Amino acid sequence: MKQEKTAILVVDMLNDFVTGALKCDRGLAIVPATARLLDGARAANVPVIFCNDAHIKGIDHELELWGDHAIAGTYGAEVIPELKLSEKDYVVPKRRYSGFFHTDLDLLLRELGVTTVVVSGLHAHMCVRHTAADAYQLGYKVVAAIDAMDSFTKEDYEYGIKYLKDTYGAELKTVDELVASFRA
Repeated sequence: MKQEKTAILVVDMLNDFVTGALKCDRGLAIVPATARLLDGARAANVPVIFCNDAHIKGIDHELELWGDHAIAGTYGAEVIPELKLSEKDYVVPKRRYSGFFHTDLDLLLRELGVTTVVVSGLHAHMCVRHTAADAYQLGYKVVAAIDAMDSFTKEDYEYGIKYLKDTYGAELKTVDELVASFRA
């Protein structure tokens, strides 16, 4: 991946998704791998961008499906402490599944000169998938950090990964493979 400018997109690794309102035990399991990915990226000056739900209570229609979660300005909408949000990281708030939908993520990536996005986080079949869809539609190469993403169930995770690969041509890479490529 050396010839391309790469950025890491971390989708919804928030308190409400990992331990709170929409707790996902499988999300807890990917925290160590995700932390290794981010540490490796930061050490290699690969941009880390958190694409975070930041809902408006009583307004966002996604809340009708999922109930109140990740309400902007609350603890539930903060990045989990284990991922050590850095002052060099970027945070893009989102109100829908995709990190691109009505946000400035595309503008940020273009200003950073990024051509390849590594998607990670929760949930492979939902928010990660929709973020990858928009990345692909906007011309970015998509790489899936397969051990730094998950879903509520194993079936949803496997479906999400297969969809990313089959529909968007996503390369499937482990965190160790990605971190090694940052050093190459």
